[in-house]
Amino acid sequence: MIEQLELVNFKSIDNHVFNFEELNIFTGLNGAGKSSIIQSLLLLRQSHEKHMLPDQGVSLYGEYVKIGTGKDLLFVGADEDCVQIKLTWSEVRELNLSLEYTKGSDMQPLNPDQSGDSGKPFETALFTSQFQYLSADRISPKATYEVSDYAVNQSRSLGIRGEYTAHFLAVNGGEIITIEAFQHPDANNKTLSSNLDAWMSEITPGTKVNARFIPEINQASLHYQFASSTELTQSFRPENVGFGLTYVLPVVLAVLASKPGDLLIIENPESHLHPGGQSLMGKLVSLASKNGVQIFVETHSDHFFNGIRNAVKSGDIECNSVNVFYLSRTTDTATHAANIDEISLDENGKVGYWPPGFFDQWEKSLETLLDL
Repeated sequence: MIEQLELVNFKSIDNHVFNFEELNIFTGLNGAGKSSIIQSLLLLRQSHEKHMLPDQGVSLYGEYVKIGTGKDLLFVGADEDCVQIKLTWSEVRELNLSLEYTKGSDMQPLNPDQSGDSGKPFETALFTSQFQYLSADRISPKATYEVSDYAVNQSRSLGIRGEYTAHFLAVNGGEIITIEAFQHPDANNKTLSSNLDAWMSEITPGTKVNARFIPEINQASLHYQFASSTELTQSFRPENVGFGLTYVLPVVLAVLASKPGDLLIIENPESHLHPGGQSLMGKLVSLASKNGVQIFVETHSDHFFNGIRNAVKSGDIECNSVNVFYLSRTTDTATHAANIDEISLDENGKVGYWPPGFFDQWEKSLETLLDL
């Protein structure tokens, strides 16, 4: 498990040490720097996949992140032209990178005298097939979806946008879920497909997801059916059901297919869901985190956050296994730097410290309405 991340002069982060737990939530104002923290992890994976780490440097433009060039990476108020990224794992592993600033290049070389690693960090989930990243820009409803033997069968990946979700489900839907806590009481058996249907039915009642690989055209298809009191409906194309079902499907599948030791990074799991569905996502990631999956989530949803708080209170996850980072920015300082508050929960899911702007819009709106 990643225990600590130290960033120096990384985009809007001037100098900060982040202490991580099993479940790590990043929230805050738009443009305050939430994505920068996640991007630092994705940058390392991207550079490793391009064979630039551990010896050459980092690639700022690729599949996972598109930061730009050195001037886009370096903190605008930096005292020196140097970016540092340091990761520490619980297994006594460490990766310490010092980057030499190259203003106009999308490759930032390592300073070999100040960079190094110990304990074989490149064997951890961040750099292996135990990794899953789902961006906020995910698949939308359409007739067929991409397939990839390498992504699905070799890397167990749904794709960054969830583009291989249909293919993954068609291939792996019959496997037994690894984490017993994912066994839904309404599922017919312990297969991934059956439990996916049961959890998706908490979002839209009676949902059944059908995925099929079509070798003739090297594509995969998705169809939905819905249960009534006596039978299933006909199959519906994704274009003819709610947008939110297809958009959230990769998130639910990624969590249910996870195994102890995996690392999941998910952006906005609550997108296009009604409040109850958003809260359900909070419960699901809590169950995964309690069972050995480390998760990093960026969210704007108080319903998702409250789902986690409820999971703490009900014992689905321990309060000390959740860490919440709230990022904000003010105009009364000379530097364009993020303000970072670390927020903890108690055993009842209660928040000890509510900084201004932290999931407080409901109270503000209610106060305004009560004054009418």
